Amino acid sequence: MPPQTAEHARLDECTGSAGPWRLWGPYLAGRQWGTVREDYSADGDAWRSFPFDHARSRAYRWGEDGLGGFCDRFGFLNLAVAMWNGKDPFLKERLFGLTNEEGNHGEDAKEHWWAVDGTPTHSWAQWLYRYPQAEFPYQRLREENARRSRDEREFELSDTGVLDEDRFFDVQVTYAKAAPDDVCVVVEATNHGPEAAPLHLLPQLWFRNTWSWGRDLRRGVLSQLLAPTLTVPGLEAVEAEHGYLGRYVLAAEGSPAVLFCDNETNAALLFGDQRSSSPRFPKDGVDRAVVQGDSSGVNPADTGTKAAFWYHWKSVAPGETVTVRLRLTPSDPTQATFGPGFDDVVAARRAEADEFYETVIDPSLPEADRHVARRAYAGLLWTKQLYRFDVAQWLDGDPSAPSPAERDATGRRNTTWRHVALADVISMPDEWEYPWFAAWDTAFHTIPLAHVDPDFAKEQLVLMCREWAMHPNGQLPAYEWEFGDVNPPVHAWAAWHVYRIDGYRDRDFLIRVFTKLLLNFSWWVNRKDASGSNLFEGGFLGMDNIALFDRSAPLPPGYRLEQSDATSWMAFYCQQMFKIALELSRHDRAWDDTATKFLEHFLSIAQAMNSFGTRGAKLWDDDDGFFYDVLVDPSGHAEPMRVRSMVGLLPILGATEVPAWISTECPDVTTRLRWLQRRRPEVMGPLRSRSGPDGRRMLLSLVGPERLRRILERMFDTEEFWTPYGIRSLSRSTGQVYANVGGRDVSLEYEPGESRTGLFGGNSNWRGPIWFPVNVLLADKLRTMGRHYGDTFTIEVPTGSGNVVTLDQAADLIDGGLTALFRPDPARGDRRPTDGDRVEASDSPLWREQVTFSEFFDGDTGEGLGATHQTGWTALVAHLLNPRLPADPRRMG
Repeated sequence: MPPQTAEHARLDECTGSAGPWRLWGPYLAGRQWGTVREDYSADGDAWRSFPFDHARSRAYRWGEDGLGGFCDRFGFLNLAVAMWNGKDPFLKERLFGLTNEEGNHGEDAKEHWWAVDGTPTHSWAQWLYRYPQAEFPYQRLREENARRSRDEREFELSDTGVLDEDRFFDVQVTYAKAAPDDVCVVVEATNHGPEAAPLHLLPQLWFRNTWSWGRDLRRGVLSQLLAPTLTVPGLEAVEAEHGYLGRYVLAAEGSPAVLFCDNETNAALLFGDQRSSSPRFPKDGVDRAVVQGDSSGVNPADTGTKAAFWYHWKSVAPGETVTVRLRLTPSDPTQATFGPGFDDVVAARRAEADEFYETVIDPSLPEADRHVARRAYAGLLWTKQLYRFDVAQWLDGDPSAPSPAERDATGRRNTTWRHVALADVISMPDEWEYPWFAAWDTAFHTIPLAHVDPDFAKEQLVLMCREWAMHPNGQLPAYEWEFGDVNPPVHAWAAWHVYRIDGYRDRDFLIRVFTKLLLNFSWWVNRKDASGSNLFEGGFLGMDNIALFDRSAPLPPGYRLEQSDATSWMAFYCQQMFKIALELSRHDRAWDDTATKFLEHFLSIAQAMNSFGTRGAKLWDDDDGFFYDVLVDPSGHAEPMRVRSMVGLLPILGATEVPAWISTECPDVTTRLRWLQRRRPEVMGPLRSRSGPDGRRMLLSLVGPERLRRILERMFDTEEFWTPYGIRSLSRSTGQVYANVGGRDVSLEYEPGESRTGLFGGNSNWRGPIWFPVNVLLADKLRTMGRHYGDTFTIEVPTGSGNVVTLDQAADLIDGGLTALFRPDPARGDRRPTDGDRVEASDSPLWREQVTFSEFFDGDTGEGLGATHQTGWTALVAHLLNPRLPADPRRMG
């Protein structure tokens, strides 16, 4: 059991999603506009359907967004901060970025913000936003990035000069819960510039619009609390009444102006709709009152569904910090609302967060590593977002909306996923570029999450398998742009690791996940091995543009692609299911024959991969010592796609130990193994056995020692995959590779940084960069094989260097490279490699202190690329820095 800090005690009170301390959290999205769920267009162009410029004036259908926001876990009542520097054309209420078509490398957030800290029950949370004092250069960012080619760097906010000389406000939002439904809020804005500057802060409270769509006419009501109900001087307050949440009051210290409007679309402004039904006080009423001095959109009756407390400082001196305090509770304000007890709560929660992380993060780590780990956890906790999406309702349209018949085929996404009806808090990759879940991303998130909140980690894995998410045919939803696309099957691996991190104690969780994954496994077998050859075709499998062509797109008639990575993923999947079945069978003999099923299925896949597939297609190339995808044409000719990429490294993942205790605790498995050894010895090559100090060791491995050595020689070659920061996704030695597929010429080359093509939107690149998740998997499996082979198997790292290491040590070198991305490098003036040439590499401590977690990393320099706030799977760095696990009572490792 974990140490019982105050935060651990709160977690014990919240074993499910309905736990009281989980009611309020940072579940408000960073971006709701431009998402599929808000796209009701005919052509399915989500970015154009609901652009950024509409967001301040148009009500959302499914969710909300804001800066550093908090909301209830149902998303009814939302709290966030808005601001104005006196120069912007509108309030800063949400994060700005370029759409997929506007960015020279796809969609791209153009702001600076950081998740600073947080605890898993959100009893404590801090978020920081860097706000320019000059007018925000929206148009210049659009124009310059539109001008740049894909061969050029992205043009960032810091490149415009508006942040020079530290001419910005750092606006930090802190939440500290006095009780599950009593939230203390502190907003602090510090002028870091050399001159005084004006500032407006507007904490806002609003109800999600649930009433405008013709399905639920009920609405919450916000109203200003006045005497005689408000009896306390020195504050203003807004009462929020809602049929489900009940009554809350948001109190604001001081004497801010209180402005009210309605969270409804300004149809007259956006669409020229002058109908009498257009609301008098639409969503942008507060914006117009503050920025334009036009109060016509503010309700003089001091009521509505959106309210703002307007604080204004004409001049904030250099180095000065201005502070706003608020408190959200079910009760009316009293003298104690902002009394000494308020500061006591904030101080106590801060101290409890420190105490919590002193037990979670290894105290022996250097302070720089502890800082990175804590920021990684903060990022994960701040990107837990409420995700509401009922696909059937979205497809059918709302009673008050235009007929869905107006949509063409491209506008009707996910038509076979009508069962999806999610209204859950989900771990997202980030809050702006990926404000939606992806199945394999979520699985990787659960590994570091399990260190701080194992119950939430387990819920995330179970959620993807629930009947309102998993397809009736067993497929897991990939991501909202196309639920029917295919992510790699890493769910079972993640479930096993979460089970380990949680102390090998929650078998009910294993059973819940395992039984649903039986359906998912069957879907893979039935849908992705059409020929029954045990060689699989999975599509792009999350690795976007890694291949010569889009592997998710249909091939010319008669062609088929037999994939090294898809087949490897399925061998890996078999082994993880086998491992879980063994664990369950130790406590219930009924699982024994399930374990044998996955054992034999793995052996069949291994046999296919190591011999010949359909029409003689062979994935292993003896001359090159590498695995390739193979394209089979209508005549049956099999042509290897000779691109050395991560696709050919993934067969390493097919490795797992067979515990010695199966002979006594899993008799059916043992009997079946003996039968196979006697009757079908030709399939038993992947089962390797050797004597060790603790008895007989057995290993199931897709790759034998000879092939493994040849693959690793390439993997650890600096001219191919090996870098000081991990394993590249494509060999550095790859020149321009050409192929012809059905009369169409295709090509690729090594691209260590941002993608130079528009494939998969152009915002992701697997043709050379370093990606955290696959590196973590490769290291994990090298350790598995290292435990089996021990000191008898050694390799050179780097290849040809004479530095001989065991497989276990090689795994440590991969993990060490990944963590080195975030460590100050003396050779770079103590800059982090991940900061590259960006403003974060500045000598200023204001930038150096902030850790940015990127989607992927340059294969030559280590600079962070892609989504620039994707803690997501990059938060695995916290797991690597802090890999302490409970002792394995079964000595399985």
